[in-house]
Amino acid sequence: MRRLSSAPTEPPAGAGLSMSPAQLQAPPLMRRMACWLYEGMLLFGVVFIAGYLFGALSQTRHALDNRHGLQAFLFVVFGIYFTWFWAKGHTLAMKTWGIRVVDAAGRPLTQSRALLRYLASWLWLLPPLVISVPLGARPLESAVLVVGWILVWAILSRFHPQGQFWHDALAGTRLVGATHAAP
Repeated sequence: MRRLSSAPTEPPAGAGLSMSPAQLQAPPLMRRMACWLYEGMLLFGVVFIAGYLFGALSQTRHALDNRHGLQAFLFVVFGIYFTWFWAKGHTLAMKTWGIRVVDAAGRPLTQSRALLRYLASWLWLLPPLVISVPLGARPLESAVLVVGWILVWAILSRFHPQGQFWHDALAGTRLVGATHAAP
């Protein structure tokens, strides 16, 4: 027996091949940043499971042992996580906040485009971390550099013609508001 629901459902992955310019408009910056923070909270679970798996498989007894191996493993796990979900249109946080990721023409992302977006998204964190190494910055100073850069990077989206983040412009992707079809 088929259940009917009054809750809105998402369109199929191939739907929306041609989106109007209004549909391609970026969601408000505050909503995108709230989604970004929520995504960070959800990633704690991914890090916990991946870290436990890495520790068990590598027989690491102390958190600082094999630290670089764990970091490389997490980089790959995050890459798989984001590439998989972005190719589906959104992560859980993006779905919660009503945001989808599409290519520049409004079509769903391919796996390779999603991977390119993942690599470009490291521009959120890599520059301040790279700068803090030659400066010999302590952890608190590095954190201040990272938070300052994140704020600058977010504000720079105001200078993009469609209000998109610059890593999206580099990857040929864009964030749009999620549209729901009637059941």
